[in-house]
Amino acid sequence: MGELRVETTPIPGLLVVHLPVHGDERGWFKENWQREKMVALGLPDFGPVQNNMSYNATRGATRGIHTEPWDKFVSVATGKVFAAWVDMRAGETFGATYWCEVDESVAVFVPRGVGNAYQALEDGTVYAYLVNDHWRPGTTYPALHLADPDVAIPWPIPLDSADVEISAKDHANPRLGEVEPVAPKKTLVTGCRGQLGQALAPLFPDATLVDLDDLDLTDEAALAAWPWEDYELILNAAAYTAVDKAETPEGRPVAWAANAAAPAALARVAAARGITLVHYSTDYVFDGSPVSGGHTEDERFAPLGVYGQTKAAGDLAVAGAPRHYVLRTSWVIGEGHNFVRTMARLAADGVDPAVVSDQVGRLTFTSELARATAHLVATRAPYGTYNVTNGGTERSWADYARKVFELTGHDPARVSTVTTEEYAAGKVVSPRPLYSTLALDKLAATGFVSVDADEALAAYLG
Repeated sequence: MGELRVETTPIPGLLVVHLPVHGDERGWFKENWQREKMVALGLPDFGPVQNNMSYNATRGATRGIHTEPWDKFVSVATGKVFAAWVDMRAGETFGATYWCEVDESVAVFVPRGVGNAYQALEDGTVYAYLVNDHWRPGTTYPALHLADPDVAIPWPIPLDSADVEISAKDHANPRLGEVEPVAPKKTLVTGCRGQLGQALAPLFPDATLVDLDDLDLTDEAALAAWPWEDYELILNAAAYTAVDKAETPEGRPVAWAANAAAPAALARVAAARGITLVHYSTDYVFDGSPVSGGHTEDERFAPLGVYGQTKAAGDLAVAGAPRHYVLRTSWVIGEGHNFVRTMARLAADGVDPAVVSDQVGRLTFTSELARATAHLVATRAPYGTYNVTNGGTERSWADYARKVFELTGHDPARVSTVTTEEYAAGKVVSPRPLYSTLALDKLAATGFVSVDADEALAAYLG
C-alpha cells in the first residue's frame, strides 16, 4: 500500500504525490485529495473550485501540451497515462520538462503556467483534475506542439504511430521558440497616492497602482469586474485616516465604508480567489491602557472613537481571508503632511509649539512599514497579525517634537507641553489612546530587524 508522500521535480512547484491505495478482490480505494494531510506535506492549499474528468476511449489518445491559467491536481480514476509537463513561465526554468507514468497510486500538483500533456496507455482511461478557478468560454492560454524537439518528450507510443490520436488543434500548436512565456501573477496596491502607498510602490515595482478614482473598493460592480484572476497579492493601503472628522456626521459613514466595508469586500475576494491580502491597522483599536512591553497582537480590541472602531471592524473582516497579514502600526510618518514636517516648519518659522506630552509610543516611517511588508511576503511568514513600528525607546509627541527641533538646528526648549485633555478642550476631536507602544517580538521572530525610530527620524530630516 505504501504511505502518502510528496516528491519534488525539476519544475518548481510541480509536485508528485504518491497515494496509498487500499485494494482487495473487490477493487481499490484511495484518498484522492486529502487537504489536511497533503498541505502538511508541502502541497499548496490551492482551494479547488471545479472537478473535471477526461475519458480516453482507446490507448494512444494524446492531449496537450496546454498551459491553463490555474493550478490543478491531476489523478487517474482508471487505467494509466503517460504525463509530461513543460514550464512555460517566464524565468530561468522556462522550457524545463518532467514526465512520469500516472496510475491510481500517483497524483500530480501542476502550478499555473506549467503546460501539461497526457497520453493514454490503456483503453478506457479516465483521469480527473481539480482546478482552483472556473473554466469560462473564450479562455485562451499558451500551448506547445507535442513533438517540439526542444523539449523532446519521450512518448511511449510514438506520435507518428497509427495508434496515436491527436486533435487538429494540438497538431497546429506552436514550437517553444514561438511561445510567449506566462507572466507571473501581479500585485495590486490600493491607496497608491497616500503616504504608505507611495512607500510601497518602489518595493513592488511591477505592481498595479490604484486609488479611489481607479477602483472604488466600496463599489460591488467595480470589484466584480476587476480581473482578479491575474493577481496573487493585494496590499490594501487605502484608508480613511481623518481621525477627528470620523467623529462628525459627515465623516462617520465615510470612515465605516473605507475602513470596514472595503476591507471586508477585499477579504471576500481574497478568500474566493486564493489571493494573499495585506491590510494595515492602527494602535487606535486599543484604549491606550499601559501594558508592560507594549500592546501585543492578541490583545483584545477596545477602541475609544469611531476611527478605532472602524479599523477594528476592518481587522476582523480581513482575518476571515485564509491568506492574510494585518500589519498594526502607530504614528505613521511618510511623504506629504505629517507631524515631523509640521514641527520642522514651525521651528524654521520661529513658532514655539505646545505639544502633547502624555501620549507615548514610537514613530513608524512608511519606509519601515513597506520594508516589513516586503519581508513578510517574501519570507512567507505565517499568516496573521504583526505589530510594525520603528524600534527603540518609546517617547511622547513632545519628546519627538524636541528631537525635530534639535535635529534641524533649533533650541528644543522652545517646545512646551500640554496634556491631551488640555489640547482637546473646546474641539471636536476623537479620543486618543495615551499608550500606543506596540510590542515587536512577533515580527522580530520572523527575522526582521526594526530600525531605531531616532535613527530613522534623523535620516528622514536628512
